[in-house]
Amino acid sequence: MTERIPKSLMVAGAGFAALALAFVAFSRPGYFTNQSYLAGLILIEFLIAAIWFYQRVFFPVIIVAFLLAGVDLPVGAVWTAARWLFLAVGALVGTLILLKDRGYHFGLFHAVASFAVLGALVSATVSRYPGVALLKVLSVFLLFLYGGTGARVAVIGRENRFFTGLLLGCEIFVGATAAFHLVGIEVMGNPNSLGAVMAVVAAPLLLWGVLVEENPRIRRRRGALFALCMYLELSSHSRAGLAAAFCACGLLCLALRKYKMFVEGVIILIILLAATAIFRPEVITSMTSSVLYKGSSSEQGILASRQSPWKTAIESIKEHPWFGTGLGTTAEESDPAAEQGKYASNTGVTTENGSSYLSILHGVGVLGSIPYFLLLMLLMGRIIRTLIVMRRSSSAAHGAFALAIVILAGMIHAVFEDWLLAPGNYLSVFFWSIAFVFVDLTSRSMLPSFVASWPSRARPRTVPGAAPTA
Repeated sequence: MTERIPKSLMVAGAGFAALALAFVAFSRPGYFTNQSYLAGLILIEFLIAAIWFYQRVFFPVIIVAFLLAGVDLPVGAVWTAARWLFLAVGALVGTLILLKDRGYHFGLFHAVASFAVLGALVSATVSRYPGVALLKVLSVFLLFLYGGTGARVAVIGRENRFFTGLLLGCEIFVGATAAFHLVGIEVMGNPNSLGAVMAVVAAPLLLWGVLVEENPRIRRRRGALFALCMYLELSSHSRAGLAAAFCACGLLCLALRKYKMFVEGVIILIILLAATAIFRPEVITSMTSSVLYKGSSSEQGILASRQSPWKTAIESIKEHPWFGTGLGTTAEESDPAAEQGKYASNTGVTTENGSSYLSILHGVGVLGSIPYFLLLMLLMGRIIRTLIVMRRSSSAAHGAFALAIVILAGMIHAVFEDWLLAPGNYLSVFFWSIAFVFVDLTSRSMLPSFVASWPSRARPRTVPGAAPTA
């Protein structure tokens, strides 16, 4: 953003800010000895710096802010409220940039997203708790606004740097999480959250990074971190995470005709399970109970733990079929905001309704859910076309391929966990932000035209806008 502001204006602004701070320091010295005021001042300075380098740093800042608000560490309390400030400022600044540049396309996906927010707003007006529901709608609006503006500004035109930074961020995140796990600290708060973030974000991106990397040293590093990621996934005992990770990673291998890699992965998994069954059979018994049946008996089936929340959600949908109960609220007498606090909003992966799709129907009803499911159908259509291009080219050297696998993993995981329309959740923020970016990448790179022009057995080629090798 600095190139759009005259240097004289920047110097004048910096001088005025210095004089203002000096005046406050002398007239109100107590402000600079109060820890709360100092923390607020540092936060504002950090926010201003992020705005200054908006295109380069604001997207990772937003993701980190929501991630810190959801982790089980002392620093998380600070970001519970601060994350909403960053999201609101990011959406506002992104909107101003797009209004000035006028070089970004708004199409059907963005129009449907607008109707989705309006549908949630109508549902909030008929909710038992309209105040809480309206705050949820506002958070969804800010998330979609940022995804349609700020997230696109962060990626379009600088795809190489973005995907390089995204892979590096995944590597650091997996390494840090594994280090905490090694010393016995569950940094993600609960196993479901650990399984979710590893399955939807880390595993698909790291495997993609291994497949597109040409440097052997970096490929080995990413391969080791991918194995570490899958270990964390297995240790979480999250069925939804395991299903999403295996489906997404397996589909990536099959789409790229990496049949040998796929078979090798399956064989290694079978060998590990067989060895464990021989030398430590109690581990297999424990995993069977905790992963497949979640403590239920085998006679009840593998979905026994999901039947109760699914049944409750379906009964509520039948009672409020058209407009739902309002986002984040229920039809019961208890106040849903009583235990969450003013700024809390689903920071971890929850299973209140046992499924994101049932949660959407429960919250906004049949009429209000139509735009949301249409958004998901539009994304699925683009994912299918992208995978067709990937298979015909036998090359994954395009950022859209990585995002397609991540979004697909998220849609699979959301069948069993309730986070897709919980804007306070870091996974929801990441999913919808890259969804808007994915729509841009698949239209600007004209992937549909490649489907028609590429021969079915083409040799690997580099797609315009390809993610780089580090």
